Amino acid sequence: MGKLFDVAILGGGIVGRTLALLLARERLRVALVERATAPAAGPDIRAYALNAAARALLQTVRAWPAEERYATPVRAMWVADADDGPAGLAQAAAALRFDEPAPGEPLAWIVDVPALEAQLEQALHYQSGVERLDADRDAAPRAALTVVCEGRHSSTRAAAGIAWEAVPYPHTAIAARLRCARPHGAVARQWFRGDEIVALLPLDGADGARVALVWSVPHARAARLLALAPEAFAAELQAACGAALGDMTLEGAPAGWPLQRALARPWVRPGLALAGDAAHAMHPLAGQGLNTGLGDVAELVRVLREREYWRPLGDVRLLRRYERARAAPVAAMLAATDALHGLFAHPDPRAASLRRWGLRAVDRLEPLKRWLIQQAAGQPAAP
Repeated sequence: MGKLFDVAILGGGIVGRTLALLLARERLRVALVERATAPAAGPDIRAYALNAAARALLQTVRAWPAEERYATPVRAMWVADADDGPAGLAQAAAALRFDEPAPGEPLAWIVDVPALEAQLEQALHYQSGVERLDADRDAAPRAALTVVCEGRHSSTRAAAGIAWEAVPYPHTAIAARLRCARPHGAVARQWFRGDEIVALLPLDGADGARVALVWSVPHARAARLLALAPEAFAAELQAACGAALGDMTLEGAPAGWPLQRALARPWVRPGLALAGDAAHAMHPLAGQGLNTGLGDVAELVRVLREREYWRPLGDVRLLRRYERARAAPVAAMLAATDALHGLFAHPDPRAASLRRWGLRAVDRLEPLKRWLIQQAAGQPAAP
């Protein structure tokens, strides 16, 4: 019989690796089961918007990128409705602006994924208590608790008979990296353009001139955009954002993936728990996908740490504490992103008028803006 672990983590992405590091610090014997991935054909274009809670969690395991160019602070966010006409595409015409709540307290950080993965890899190299296994070569580990972090297409979740309630959006998300003629000024910019959403996220530190693109477009238009030559793609994007940062040059090939809202039910079974994209999927317009997954990690670690000494790690009553604790925040985030998508994608002119009015109303209500910033940062509201 093989070695018995306390916890087996299936999936070696950011969520799985962070969970492994935190559980090893709790003196648990952890098996991290990963699957080798083929080398990318070109530059890795992935970047995530991470909030203060996610940053604190990653700092705990010494996995936060040390250099600002790999974790760019977002000092402000501008949101505009392009239905306002040409002015709505200009930088100064943002209908809603969020500024950092206090000097030195960014709204978020745009993190370079390769740099974050390298930090996690280094942390795992020095962390005792984690044994790494190859999903394609090694036998499945025996463990008191198995945590599934395999992503939205998890085969383990399906084999366990856990339902995956998915509702596809009629959109594809396109990701890319671009170099701009003007510096971004540490500002995240977002435009709602009918059935499209364009977001430009700052990279390379506060003085940088590179951005990460997340562009949500209908499937047919996405196929056309992804088939364009680099110069033509950049021209389409410049038109979509009113050339807010001047001329743009594409770096690497853009990538696209279909969007969906999804939730697993239930999240736990005896000896089994889901976390991250294996448990939920949401629209990227609020940039909260990985933040929510790392929130799962923090809560599961807390529940396991605070369990009764006599209760087994895989006790379903224990695991339901984790499921209940995450149910409300995940449901709220799914509902919020879905409602925002529905409001901004609605073709009715009355909806367009309503959303423009709503953006400007929120911009004038400072207490509401502060509350929204706290929620996005993963922080409790101040009393």
